[in-house]
Amino acid sequence: MAFLDRARRVQDEFDGRLRTVGHGKYGRILRMARRPTSEEYVKVLQVTWLGAILIGLTGFAIYIFFTQAGPWLWANYLSGL
Repeated sequence: MAFLDRARRVQDEFDGRLRTVGHGKYGRILRMARRPTSEEYVKVLQVTWLGAILIGLTGFAIYIFFTQAGPWLWANYLSGL
């Protein structure tokens, strides 16, 4: 019976935490939150994809520079340092 008592106690603690979700420091935020409209959702997706593409292109440009131009610069200009 000890296992069943322990499982009931854990379940009661979990249920107690769920009951207070809307009353704590995040309660007001959760009460004010709403589902975004489809237009808002599409705008967020567009901005997110644009940011991901810009970060990817920047990383790719850095990679190309260091694999193509970097050895050439080292061989021609920086080897005497």
